[in-house]
Amino acid sequence: MNIVVCVKQVPDTWAEKRLSDSDKTVDREGVEGVMNELDEYAVEEALRIKEAGGDGTVTVLTMGPDKAVETIRKALSMGADQAVHVVDDALHGSDALATSNALAKALGTIEYDLVILGVESTDARMSVIPAMLAERTGAAQLTFARKVEVSGTTVKIERQTDTGYDVVEASTPAIVSVVEKINEPRYPSFKGIMAAKKKPLTTLTIADAGVDGGSVGLAGSGTEVAEFAARPPKQAGQIVKDEGDGGAKLAEFLASQKLV
Repeated sequence: MNIVVCVKQVPDTWAEKRLSDSDKTVDREGVEGVMNELDEYAVEEALRIKEAGGDGTVTVLTMGPDKAVETIRKALSMGADQAVHVVDDALHGSDALATSNALAKALGTIEYDLVILGVESTDARMSVIPAMLAERTGAAQLTFARKVEVSGTTVKIERQTDTGYDVVEASTPAIVSVVEKINEPRYPSFKGIMAAKKKPLTTLTIADAGVDGGSVGLAGSGTEVAEFAARPPKQAGQIVKDEGDGGAKLAEFLASQKLV
């Protein structure tokens, strides 16, 4: 089975996120870039499926600037076989609609049976790309998977819900998104890190992928940040001294804030 894993380089989870004053997009230059945490589970699941089947390939697909190759190398060092990097200045500022369009076009250059993604990225937390890819490619959508089973051309998942899970089944090709409960990602070994440097890495421009330049970037996005402001400094709280009437004072304060 040939599997594609979509990964994304995001600002470090613990770093303070900022928007650029010039175009109101996320400032990715001022913070360290790391692999989206949930994508690590996607890579691990792809490797486990391949190892269980004994054949096929795991291809890493990412869209991003030149520095995103760091994230590609990590996925390769975990055990993926090859990678495709869509990199083009025209992609800067792409929203989810534009991103899904570019990724769908890039998928058209790869032979695959299954596409696996983390359920969301930590910089946007929208969880819409898997569904958008399924719509654009015509593949079955199997999302929020906490368990994946593959048998021939059939894929069955346990779909995480608020009250338990649903069992969902489809035929390949399929788009699967996974939650963090699905597995425990492996750490890249020294041997894997060295081997990653020699694995095939294909770089595509938007023209190579067949993407219309007018459909991506800030101009090609259906959404935009119109205005933003820095978070105001934290103000001092109100101290209530209990002199036997603390409960009444607290209730009065809550009522003034329309909380009760």
